[in-house]
Amino acid sequence: MSEVVTHKDNPTVLTEIPRYAAPAGPAERALERPQVPTLNVALFLLTLLTTTTAGAYMNGEEVPFLHPFAALAALSSGLSFSLPLMAILFAHEMGHYLTSRYHSVDTSLPYFIPAPPSLFIIGTFGAFIRMRAPARTRRVMFDIGAAGPWAGVLLAIPAVIIGLYLSDVTPLDKAAGGLELGNSLLFLGLSHIVLGVDPSTVNVNLNPIAFAGWLGLFVTTLNLLPVGQLDGGHVIYALFPRHHRTISVLFVVSCVLMVLVPLALGLTFWGGWLLWAVLSIALGLGHPSTIDRNTPLNPRRAVAAWATVALFIVTFSPVPLSFVQPQTPPPTRDNASHSQEIIHHLPHYNQMLRQISHVRI
Repeated sequence: MSEVVTHKDNPTVLTEIPRYAAPAGPAERALERPQVPTLNVALFLLTLLTTTTAGAYMNGEEVPFLHPFAALAALSSGLSFSLPLMAILFAHEMGHYLTSRYHSVDTSLPYFIPAPPSLFIIGTFGAFIRMRAPARTRRVMFDIGAAGPWAGVLLAIPAVIIGLYLSDVTPLDKAAGGLELGNSLLFLGLSHIVLGVDPSTVNVNLNPIAFAGWLGLFVTTLNLLPVGQLDGGHVIYALFPRHHRTISVLFVVSCVLMVLVPLALGLTFWGGWLLWAVLSIALGLGHPSTIDRNTPLNPRRAVAAWATVALFIVTFSPVPLSFVQPQTPPPTRDNASHSQEIIHHLPHYNQMLRQISHVRI
């Protein structure tokens, strides 16, 4: 009897139905509190090290990593280059990331790409983020694509201004040779305002802060190239979704012409445009469609989109980099200012870069 009573008091009928908890979708994951992965932190710190090393080399220092205290002392001279450059790159990528989170688009934290200064003189190949989910509308795509370049350029411009103020201006003399930087409209205007002279009539030996700012403007230009899924490709897709591929093809043709035409005329050109033509084709000239393709940009975003196109124009330089061979022996460390050198004392630098001695505009 007691067993029957017990059975009645504790029925086996389920009062709650177990429920299957589906994994969070992209929107839910985007709203979760982000956790900083170890890989992202490690790449950031390693890139900070390589860019600081590059900055130290530019200042004529050797970095003896086998002697930690001496290495730290040498690396400290490279912070004037690495800190502004890393800040610009970080601002650019966080512009994308924070805007993605605002629109509930699942996106990774930035991945920085370190580069050995012996292979790439600035110590980094940049940074990127991964969008794990498509943007819902062209408006969202534009916001995400344009946020990065604008965030980066807002730090690059002050770096250029401060760096130009600290740079050395000397009479025009190309006998020493060196790495010459191209003048975009924006950089040329800032040089006129800060220096009070036409930079094409003098030697402006850039302070490392100015060089980092110039690189920030250059990175803005490259990201705003109107092709594929670069930031500029996102902006073009938001403006002209049906003509995006045509514009991408025209850009690739323009890259080839910017090399072949000056080459045929015996003028200076930047061979990097051929690399960008190949990369654009390899990465794809198309753009994935947003979920809602038909809703156009509202008037405010349309104005911002054309302003972003204007930003690309004023930061663009057809010959961003050129190498001038020295006509006289390069200056020694004793009689050349650290703020104007990009001297490479190590043998592999001298062999690869042929004793480039100055960064100037």
